[in-house]
Amino acid sequence: QVQLVESGGGLVQAGGSLRLSCAASGRTFSIYGMGWFRQAPGKEREFVAGISWMVGNTYYADSVKGRFTISRDNVRYTLVLQMNSLKPEDTAVYYCAARDAPGVSSGYQYWGQGTQVTVSS
Repeated sequence: QVQLVESGGGLVQAGGSLRLSCAASGRTFSIYGMGWFRQAPGKEREFVAGISWMVGNTYYADSVKGRFTISRDNVRYTLVLQMNSLKPEDTAVYYCAARDAPGVSSGYQYWGQGTQVTVSS
């Protein structure tokens, strides 16, 4: 129903910046919010940042506050994660996600394939 495709991952040195994008297609009219998650080797998938689609309220994990910025184009249904001051601990596969119900507590139903972000020391 909703397809998500991430892009922009790659290799960057510590302190550098990277910009991730996510393009949504299909039943985009059903999207109430979108977000970014990441999963490092041997660790659980964790929430990074989210945004409500109607008014643009943003939410961030404590580990990325002040360094990452999430934004969206609610007409073209494109999600962006601007990552600055990157640390080796940010190395992970980053996933774009979308939810089809109001409220973050409802969970995310749609997921992209992921894009690798590697930060060297």
